[in-house]
Amino acid sequence: MKAANEARKSAALLGLGLDADDGQTRITRGKNFFLLGGSRETHGFMQETAVKLNERLERRGKQLHDVSISELRDICRDVSESIRR
Repeated sequence: MKAANEARKSAALLGLGLDADDGQTRITRGKNFFLLGGSRETHGFMQETAVKLNERLERRGKQLHDVSISELRDICRDVSESIRR
């Protein structure tokens, strides 16, 4: 049993797009991510990245707060490359 004062681990991704020039406000929330702003293309890229990242974590049986920074970096690189193909 955990001690009452032991903090729960949590983590989330924050995506900020700053290239919107069409006056639209784009917001997407999902499991462990919050995306704000961006052009239609940028926001779509952020959405796809967040969803695929969660899929990869699920396949590994991990949560975002379980992975190291280097492992997260590797997953993000793989996801980004797969989207651009």
